[in-house]
Amino acid sequence: MSPRPFDVARIRAEFPILARSVNGHPLTYLDNAASAQKPRAVIEAMREVMEEEYANVHRGVHYLSARATLRFEAARETARRFLNAEKEEEVLFTHGGTEAFNLIASSFLEPTIEPGDEIVLSEMEHHSNIVPWHFLRERKGAVLRWAALKPDGSLDLDHFASLLNRRTRLVATSHMSNVLGTVTPANEIVHIAHAHGVPVLFDGCQAAVHRRIDVRALDCDFYVATGHKLFGPTGIGLLYAKARHLKVMRPYQGGGEMIRTVGFDKITYAAAPHRFEAGTPPIIEAIGLGAALEWWMGEDRDAGFAHEHDLLTYTAERLKELNWIRIFGEAEGKGAIIAFEVEGVHAHDVATIIDSRGVAVRAGHHCAQPLMQRLGTPATARASFAIYNTREDADRLIAALHHVREVFA
Repeated sequence: MSPRPFDVARIRAEFPILARSVNGHPLTYLDNAASAQKPRAVIEAMREVMEEEYANVHRGVHYLSARATLRFEAARETARRFLNAEKEEEVLFTHGGTEAFNLIASSFLEPTIEPGDEIVLSEMEHHSNIVPWHFLRERKGAVLRWAALKPDGSLDLDHFASLLNRRTRLVATSHMSNVLGTVTPANEIVHIAHAHGVPVLFDGCQAAVHRRIDVRALDCDFYVATGHKLFGPTGIGLLYAKARHLKVMRPYQGGGEMIRTVGFDKITYAAAPHRFEAGTPPIIEAIGLGAALEWWMGEDRDAGFAHEHDLLTYTAERLKELNWIRIFGEAEGKGAIIAFEVEGVHAHDVATIIDSRGVAVRAGHHCAQPLMQRLGTPATARASFAIYNTREDADRLIAALHHVREVFA
């Protein structure tokens, strides 16, 4: 089926919240890297299941349970198509990106890692892709190695390659930085790592929104995405893992759903993906995510990506006209995220003042404190764009920043 022709006015109309005002001004929502807004397709899918077809999934034999199970597993198939995984069982539902990283740390790496074994990260990682590896450093004696960034915010691939050795057990790196917008050379990362026999995990929580993802073409071992940035609800995430890894990974949590049999002195476990989805799953959230992915795949995503790039270029050019603005990260091919600081004004003050004009941006360390140390700043403001944003949103941001300058003049 052909995608719907890209029309930003039509798309905006599908997001009810964008019609509201904040502090007497039209809402200018530029905090999409933190969490995206939700289209009616998602809102209605979740409302419908709660009003008409809700029950617990899988083991029930009654009508509502069968219907809920069909919709829940249909969402998994939708996620498989979105990621282009080979098999449904390679796609796990988690409670978000953070849980996916912790699952890999606990189920895949912890059972075999030895003191002195190494995990290679980059300096631009989100805390969700840092803290679980610190657990292994504290508890198992693992060593964290950090691939450096170039001055423009791109990954130094030569330095990355120099870090891999016979003690490397995992490469865990961002596919797209949530601060700099840097898109990493994923295919080259996989090629280098696999040449050393090292598996690769990508944090795709940003990239999955702004790029087409094909885990088979990437040949990565693990890929993480989160629902709430993909126009879906909170409390739901995706973990892709190659089937051969899932077969040997130990269960992450124990309880219902993940077992085959339980006895007084013996237990056997279900096959993937259910072995890694203990307890009642996030049923409504998974169905909501499925609706979000169906909606997004029904749009002309390539045109949407081009629209986002236009917004990025336009906004960056306008910001560069202001000699009191510093932009962080200008790597070629970066995604639609701009981290910046206003001369002499703390990022939190910037965000507070422009919020009075209805402009929503994120301010702080963006769960990337090592990167802030690398950049030499405690915090930045961050404007991040989605397909429903417009040049008018960018103009309102610029006008609001001029107001910040006036307040602190």
